[in-house]
Amino acid sequence: MRELGVSKDIAGVDMRLNTGGIRELHWHKAAEWAYMLYGTARITAVDPQGHDFVDDVGVGDLWYFASGTPHSIQGLGPDGCEFLLVFDDGDFDEDNTFLLSDWLKHVPSEVLTKNFGVADTAFAHIPDPSQLYIFAAAVPGSLASDQTVGVTSPPRLSHKMMGQQPIKTESGTVRIADASVFPASKTISAALVEVEPGGMRELH
Repeated sequence: MRELGVSKDIAGVDMRLNTGGIRELHWHKAAEWAYMLYGTARITAVDPQGHDFVDDVGVGDLWYFASGTPHSIQGLGPDGCEFLLVFDDGDFDEDNTFLLSDWLKHVPSEVLTKNFGVADTAFAHIPDPSQLYIFAAAVPGSLASDQTVGVTSPPRLSHKMMGQQPIKTESGTVRIADASVFPASKTISAALVEVEPGGMRELH
């Protein structure tokens, strides 16, 4: 709303990650929907039921993380990625985003070690949150090596929009991604419209 006052219900962010670059594990008060513009990325998330979700996404793919869902994003090779993020709150602010490193810094070390059942030294060198946010790392291995098999399957938090059969007209095509085809996306829907030269999307 600071830049586009009429946008009271949604806000947007364009983000680019280099090869191996990681957007630190974090969560928001707002839900996050994304559209991949370029390259490939590995997304990870943990839902409230404790399911972990890991997937690789490419151009035209979507993801949706509900409010409060911890998630991270890593750029893959050969040239990282760029994506459009959309939040279901026009007043979205990074101050409403919570970083894992910041959370760990505010929890007493004795509580962390007891909670995770590890040695006292395990959390002795937590990076300052300002050192992370987006940071460089090695490109991960295969997707299969990062995925785990649980007793129950986690919901799909990504969607292959370009894999949808388009609705065709004389002057273009449209693909609609709403909760009927992407059930995880509860608060945001999208339409990818391609208009041929000379074509017109009817006044509506």
